[in-house]
Amino acid sequence: MLALGIDIGGSGIKGAIVDTETGNLVSDRVRIPTPQPSNADAVVATVRQLINELRFENGPVGIGFPGVIRANTIYTAANLEKCLIGVNLEKRLSGMNLGPVRVINDADAAGFAEMEFGAGKSHRHSGTVLMLTIGTGIGTVLFTNGHLVPNLELGHIEFKKKHAESYVSERARIRKEMSWEKWGKRFGSFLLYLEHLLQPDLIILGGGGVKKPKLFDEYIDIETPWELASSGNKAGIIGAALAACETED
Repeated sequence: MLALGIDIGGSGIKGAIVDTETGNLVSDRVRIPTPQPSNADAVVATVRQLINELRFENGPVGIGFPGVIRANTIYTAANLEKCLIGVNLEKRLSGMNLGPVRVINDADAAGFAEMEFGAGKSHRHSGTVLMLTIGTGIGTVLFTNGHLVPNLELGHIEFKKKHAESYVSERARIRKEMSWEKWGKRFGSFLLYLEHLLQPDLIILGGGGVKKPKLFDEYIDIETPWELASSGNKAGIIGAALAACETED
C-alpha cells in the first residue's frame, strides 16, 4: 500500500510517499523549512503545501509531531510554539481529498520504522525494545511484544538533578561545547539509568546526535545489546506512513 508520511521538526517539515510493504520511498523526499514563528496556521499551511507538491490524494496520511499526541491532537510542543497545543491536525487538513489521517509522536513514528524494517525487526513480535532519538531533544520509544507504549517522553524526566534533554541531547553537547568524552560519559550514564528502569532486550540509538558512534561508544557500559537505527533521517517519514496504514486497517 502507498501512504504519505510527514515528519514535522523544529527546522524542517519533510514528507514522501512510501510503499509500506517494503519501507521504500517511491517519491522524492520533499523538505520545506518550518515556518518561523511556527504558529498553527503557518504549520498547517506548510503541511498542505507539502501534500500538494507531492500530489497525493485518496490515501492514508501519517504525520509525526515532536510532542505528546492524543486522538490526533497536540498536547505538548516542547521545541515548537506553544500555540500549537490543542490543534487537531486531522481536522485542520479536512477538505484535501485525503484518506485517513493519523498524527503520532515523531519518535514513535521512527520506532515503527525500525521495528518493521530496521534494527528492531528481530523483536517485532516479542521482547521489549527501547529506542532513543538524539537531536535537538531526546525522543524515547518503547515497544513490548510488538505493542507501542505511546508518548513515553523520557527525555523530559529529571536526571542528575537536571532536565534530561538539557543534560544529554545533541543541542546540549553543542551549546555547552562538550568534548565527546564528556558527552559520551553523560550519555552512557543516562542509558544505564534507563536500562535499570526498563530492563529492555534491545536498545536502538537514532538521530543526528549519534551518527558517529566511534566518537562515544567506548563510554557506553550497559548489559543490554544496542544497535544504531538503520533508517536514518527517513525513519520518521516511513514510520508515520506505517502508522497511517494501521488506521486504514
